[in-house]
Order: sequence, then structure tokens, then C-alpha cells
Amino acid sequence: MSCSISQKTRALCDVIENVKKDSSKWIKTKGRAFRDFHWQTGYGPFSVSQSNVAQVVKYIEQQKEHHRRRTFQEEFRAFLKRYQVPYDERYLWD
Repeated sequence: MSCSISQKTRALCDVIENVKKDSSKWIKTKGRAFRDFHWQTGYGPFSVSQSNVAQVVKYIEQQKEHHRRRTFQEEFRAFLKRYQVPYDERYLWD
């Protein structure tokens, strides 16, 4: 996907808000099972280098099985620590 100048200068919070809003509306059209779908309040933006895309795709494909051994919360904390991202536990989970 190519970005126009205006897309490159949009604030990340605006992009996330639109993705959440539009995807929420869309998923709710997919049946009664999704009528109560909602996104969590916050978000954490991370980028992936092109050289790691295949590894990320594999992780996503195996995520359900992976999280049977290690919770998302455990993994996310370890990720933040590994990359020295400061965080406050009070704001991680709602």
C-alpha cells in the first residue's frame, strides 16, 4: 500500500481510532456472535522490519497454541522489558 502525503502526516492516534471504529462496525455485520465485540481502550504501536515479516506471520498463525503455554500478558511484559520500553502496570490492562 502506498501512502499519500496526507496519510504520512496523520497522527497515529487518529489512525488507530479509525481502524478500531471501522473494524468494529464491520465485524458486527458478520453475525450475532460478534454483536458485543469491542476493542480494548488502549493500544501499543510497534513496527516490524521487512526482514522479520515471515517470522511475525508464523507467530500470528501459531498464536492460539503459543498462548496456551504463555499468556499474552506475560509475553507482552517480557517484550517491553527486552526492548527497554518503560511502562506503568496500571495502564497495561483494562
